[in-house]
Amino acid sequence: MRRPRALLLAMALMLAVAGQGASQEVEALPATLIADSINFDGATQVVEAAGAVEVFYQGSRLRATRVRYDGLTDQLIVEGPLSLTEANGRTVFFADLAELSGDLREGILQSARLVLDRQLQIAATAITRTEGRYTQLYQTVASSCEVCPNNPTPLWEIRARRIVHDELERQLYFEGAQFRALGVPLAYFPRLRLPDPTVERATGFLAPSIRSDDLVGTGIRLPYFITLGDHADLTITPYLTLGQSQTIEARYRQAFRNGFVEANGALTWDDLTDDDQRGYLFAEGTFFLPRDFRLDFEIESVTDRAYLATYGYSDQDRLESHLTFSRARRDEYIEGGFTYFSSLRDGDDNRVLPNRAVNAEWTRRYTPPVLGGIASLGFSAHSHYRIDSNDMTGRDVGRISAVADWRRDWVLPAGLLLAVETELYADFYTVAQDSTFPENETRFAPFTAVELRWPWAMTSARGVSHLIEPTVQLAWSDDGGANVPNEDSAVVEFDEANLFSLNRFPGSDARETGTRLNFGITYTRTDPLGWNMALTIGRVFRKVDQGQFTQGSGLDGTRSDWLLAARVGVSDDLSLLNRALFDDDFEFTSNELALNWRGSRHDVVTSFTWLRADPAEGRPLDAAEWAFDASYDFDNAWAAAVDWRYDFVADEATRAGLALTYATECVDVEFSLSRRFTSSATLEPSTELGLTVALNGFGAARNGRGYDRSCRR
Repeated sequence: MRRPRALLLAMALMLAVAGQGASQEVEALPATLIADSINFDGATQVVEAAGAVEVFYQGSRLRATRVRYDGLTDQLIVEGPLSLTEANGRTVFFADLAELSGDLREGILQSARLVLDRQLQIAATAITRTEGRYTQLYQTVASSCEVCPNNPTPLWEIRARRIVHDELERQLYFEGAQFRALGVPLAYFPRLRLPDPTVERATGFLAPSIRSDDLVGTGIRLPYFITLGDHADLTITPYLTLGQSQTIEARYRQAFRNGFVEANGALTWDDLTDDDQRGYLFAEGTFFLPRDFRLDFEIESVTDRAYLATYGYSDQDRLESHLTFSRARRDEYIEGGFTYFSSLRDGDDNRVLPNRAVNAEWTRRYTPPVLGGIASLGFSAHSHYRIDSNDMTGRDVGRISAVADWRRDWVLPAGLLLAVETELYADFYTVAQDSTFPENETRFAPFTAVELRWPWAMTSARGVSHLIEPTVQLAWSDDGGANVPNEDSAVVEFDEANLFSLNRFPGSDARETGTRLNFGITYTRTDPLGWNMALTIGRVFRKVDQGQFTQGSGLDGTRSDWLLAARVGVSDDLSLLNRALFDDDFEFTSNELALNWRGSRHDVVTSFTWLRADPAEGRPLDAAEWAFDASYDFDNAWAAAVDWRYDFVADEATRAGLALTYATECVDVEFSLSRRFTSSATLEPSTELGLTVALNGFGAARNGRGYDRSCRR
């Protein structure tokens, strides 16, 4: 009996009535049947559908060639090829023949295949469904690799006598499991439990990694992930080596209603030092408090200077632990906290460094009712302490400061922009354990400046805009000759960002003084097609050299070095930056060149930095370093990355690294090789090899790069 498909929805209602009895009142449509043809026998309550059959029930969808439904037994006989998709859309069955219950929750599928979350495929001779929760698969082969007719052997597979999939717990239980790579058996597991691909967090082992190092030896990391509820987890990683070094690593994370904490650490037993145990602890957290306040903390601690670099945990040479309480609003900023510093550099003595500091700050911005413009008022307090108790080397300093500033801009005829700016600093210092400074000192530092800009703008017919902006600023300031220690402003950087700043010292201990004329010209080109350019050239002229700046800063003398900064960019893919300081004879004080080139398959970041020697800044020799980092994705599953650091003054490489990755839909493999060439009193040169293999298809999908292979037709 042939009927149009549009009329077959009515047959679905007949199916529902047959299943419940003609005398019962139909409250809801339990199933929908669509097919090219349907035959219904009211006496036997048998419905037969053929040709592009589709059955919908409570979100589940069954597709088949032919379906026979027996209303008396509430059974479906389905002829394939068939597919059954669960309501969640993440579980799909394929089979040649199936016998299912009317609600599709129980039954048997023959010559079947199960696909979980479009990742893991499990082929079996038969599949049984029980209670809509348990799926049992017999004589199985599980893999997430693409299998092609001309290459039927996957990269990896797990063969098992039986697999049970618990949809509620989202776990896979293997019995008599054998792991194979390229068809070769490698391991046997009588019992094995793995999470299915829909699980994002589950207790169990993570991908192991192998590391070989000249100093530590060859070892393997075996991370074990432990869930501690929905908002916390713990990862324990034994790092076992063939030598005398054994390590336990740990990571703890917890999310709260108003914040989070994370802690990473390790404990090591080795024979590289005289210490019985070595280790480190890094922890951080943020909490959002009422009235827009937030609390941030960070803890960084290590047992010795060489531990972090030896075991590859961090390249930091200075550690900072702090506790900060702050609030940032549109016109107000509040901050207070404690900071502890610790240097890992050779030659640094933490006993004479100001490594304990307390800070507090309040700043308020407002608009004066009569003067107009923008004004701000701020107060701050700072104190730092040295462990050393000797005179001068044990100097302890406390400071209380207040600052008020005001700025207003006017637009003059011919497009000239006039700005007037003033600042006033008041500082009170107390100094202990340093006889070269007075015990108490008060300093007042007024600043004033007048600035004039004349922007010239033009837009071409193609929409390209050009902006030339000459700027001149006359500034004056004085600090009264106060004698206070300079702890936070020893190194000054002169660049386009502070060319027109009233005070170029980065901290609060030093204030720029004297009369100076700051001059500069900027040119900006903006192209709607993405080709952009920016150029800045400027210089500082002083009436009298106050002797505040070192030669390496480029700001010393009555005339500073020329500042030249240029940037060229092509959309977001290519950018070139060069910043240089040089005198009238074109002798360079510093030069920095940086290139960033990104594409769909490549990423190149390289820079060259040259600095003139300046003993006053702790640089007795010239510094010249080239850094190069690049990565490339090949037109297949392979990718490569390299990094390189070269010291031209020492005429030797300081670091080099190479990484190769192979990432497909079923496996991630990474091989890395790195070499640290430099040595110190606490650290020797070393070479490190690393290998990590991760099987995809168990647990949540990775967020990194992947290449999905497909069969060639």
